[in-house]
Amino acid sequence: MFKKILIANRGEIALRIIRTCKEMGIETVAVYSTADKDSLHVRFADEAVCIGPAPSRDSYLNIPRIIAAAEITNADAIHPGYGFLSENAEFSKICEEYGIKFIGASAEMINQMGDKATAKATMKAAGVPTIPGSEGILESMEQGVKLASEMGYPIILKATAGGGGRGMRIVREEAGFKKAWDDARMESAAAFGNDGLYLEKYVEEPRHIEIQIIGDRTGKACHLSERDCSIQRRHQKLIEETPSPFITDELREEMGKAAIKGAEAIAYEGAGTVEFLVDKHRNFFFMEMNTRIQVEHPITEEVTDFDLIKEQIKVAAGETISGRNYYPKLYAMECRINAEDPTHGFRPSPGKIQNLHVPGGRGVRIDSHVYAGYVIPPNYDSMIAKLIVSGQSREEVIVRMKRALEEFVIDGIKTTIPFHIALLENEQFKAGNFTTKFLEDFDFSVIKG
Repeated sequence: MFKKILIANRGEIALRIIRTCKEMGIETVAVYSTADKDSLHVRFADEAVCIGPAPSRDSYLNIPRIIAAAEITNADAIHPGYGFLSENAEFSKICEEYGIKFIGASAEMINQMGDKATAKATMKAAGVPTIPGSEGILESMEQGVKLASEMGYPIILKATAGGGGRGMRIVREEAGFKKAWDDARMESAAAFGNDGLYLEKYVEEPRHIEIQIIGDRTGKACHLSERDCSIQRRHQKLIEETPSPFITDELREEMGKAAIKGAEAIAYEGAGTVEFLVDKHRNFFFMEMNTRIQVEHPITEEVTDFDLIKEQIKVAAGETISGRNYYPKLYAMECRINAEDPTHGFRPSPGKIQNLHVPGGRGVRIDSHVYAGYVIPPNYDSMIAKLIVSGQSREEVIVRMKRALEEFVIDGIKTTIPFHIALLENEQFKAGNFTTKFLEDFDFSVIKG
């Protein structure tokens, strides 16, 4: 087992990893930018190293500085969390070259799954259902137009190196293809330095369902059931739940087997998610694979009584998984509390937290790095807390979550708490009737505060 782990991340996920490391008797090293010197992950780690100024490129994305921090503190492993360098193949490879264990996927695995066109081809070869579309990257716009006319509209153009909804355009008729092609390529080149696009049949009325998997170095994998991540704004998740109100027991079993098949096809090591789109007829199609821990992993932990960070560390240290699959024993939901104003288009709201009161009680968990007096910097993602609630039924979870949100006091900034309360009061959401397009028709005028 590792003696000391450096956490190459910040905020709540860094603190989350530190907590598990302490329980496992492993020393921790926090790295931080000058903007994060007062963050709780810095305070609670055994050691802390400043790696640069506030901009991510000069700190949390600066590989030489992170490696140097690991060397001077004698860390024998690095946990990247999510975001930043967690799916960076070069970083994984450099860690290996320096004899530091990267607690995540190998460079080869990241490359296989990081490029969406390659990932789709890999999964298709493994027998995992995939959305009909181009075989790899489109060579020209003309090729795309021809394929779209053969397949039938609507189609969607996607950046092969994409993420977070960037480099994606829906095309409903041939007349709009050229503009969508030009816009997607331009956005993809600016965001990822890669303007490659591929094409897929657009799945209408979809659910976004992901399967949590764990694999070990023997090539064996198991799954921990599904999470429903369909409530999204501009492809950014806002609330997640498990089990999904849309998925049947038979479909859960089938999707779990497909996810394992895909993971074992690349001998996947570590925690990851195989993400699917599920249409209204409950046909499911592989979308992508995330080779890291997910923001929403706590809801899976709450319903399976399973520490995913601990399992990541154990697998990275060479231990093997149990091999059995885990299914939900409870229901759980997570609301992402962002420093944003939902009444003004989710405008970012950095600043100082004047007062803070977090909810408690049975079945309530808070993952956060903020406190009264903490100043939220404008340099990073706006998520400041995750409110996770579990219970015996979905109905109980919704009631408990609403109660917890009403208890949650964060003064001094705007947050998404009022949006979540309004969502939980929506009759369609309460009935489980929603898709990834749900918020396009949501009445934001009902949000209070």
